[in-house]
Amino acid sequence: MATIETRRISKRFDGHAAVDAIDLAVREGEFLVLVGPSGCGKTTLLRMVAGLEAPSSGDVLIGGRVVTQVPPRARNIAMVFQSYALYPHLSVGRNIGFPLRAAGMRRAEAQTRIERAAQMFGIGHLLARKPRQLSGGERQRVALARAVVREPLAFLLDEPLSNLDAKLRTLARDELQQFQRRLGTTTIYVTHDQVEAMGLGERIAVLEAGTVHQIGTPAQVYDDPRDAFVATFIGSPPMNLIRTDAAFVGVRPEHLLPRTAFAADERTEAYPLVVHRVENLGADRYVYGTLQPPHPQVHVIARLPSLLPFATADGERHEFAVRARDLRRFALADGRRLEAAA
Repeated sequence: MATIETRRISKRFDGHAAVDAIDLAVREGEFLVLVGPSGCGKTTLLRMVAGLEAPSSGDVLIGGRVVTQVPPRARNIAMVFQSYALYPHLSVGRNIGFPLRAAGMRRAEAQTRIERAAQMFGIGHLLARKPRQLSGGERQRVALARAVVREPLAFLLDEPLSNLDAKLRTLARDELQQFQRRLGTTTIYVTHDQVEAMGLGERIAVLEAGTVHQIGTPAQVYDDPRDAFVATFIGSPPMNLIRTDAAFVGVRPEHLLPRTAFAADERTEAYPLVVHRVENLGADRYVYGTLQPPHPQVHVIARLPSLLPFATADGERHEFAVRARDLRRFALADGRRLEAAA
């Protein structure tokens, strides 16, 4: 295990800052997720940690040692790519053992490690097969086993689940988290999927336009977003932003409920709305509507538990409300959070 740090690290392409002076500190054994929209700089940042991209400025430290000029093979880290990067002409066993052969490890020791890594991911019975004979989930496990077999200081994972279907991704997230906890290896994971980030990360770093907007636990980032970008990027459906004279008021969809759902003495703010349609999604219902005066007439989404009584027809007006403590306010000019985080 090792700590990973970046100090004011930047990367510029033709004068454009893909990564702009980012400070990052990953603790020993931590699972940190870098999340953000396409083009935000998360993969470029990961590649600089790996040594596959040279920084324009700043430093990378692994285990407290500056490795900015150290080549990738000498950093003792393992990277798993979105494409898995398996060798099609090699068997699963030889794919897993490739980094060991490249390092000159003795055959007997290498075989022991290969079998241990394969058993860890439940692919011991696939060692003789070729990648073309595997499913997407099996290929993903081979790529992870190849990373584990080296016993590196850290894992760097670049959207390794994005080629899997939705059901398999859910299962793979659980397996990946369990394996990381079992090994205790420092891990940086890149994804554009905020649901994946919330489900995997001990902490999340939210990136946009080459900068880190916020780092925190999933609960901190969700409940107390530092700015309007984080508030609307993290969460599905996203936070409703309602413009007022002095600020944007942020309301999570699950906090916008019919007035009858609150006790009479609860401190709430009223948000009447006209319903356009309702989506029934099993455990939840999404209510789409337009706020009514005195609020600006903007579209909002309310997320109601299916067990909560609520009947409506399109075009009907309903009295909704939000607990005062659940409101978040952001500056109109730059989106920064106005009140202190809880």
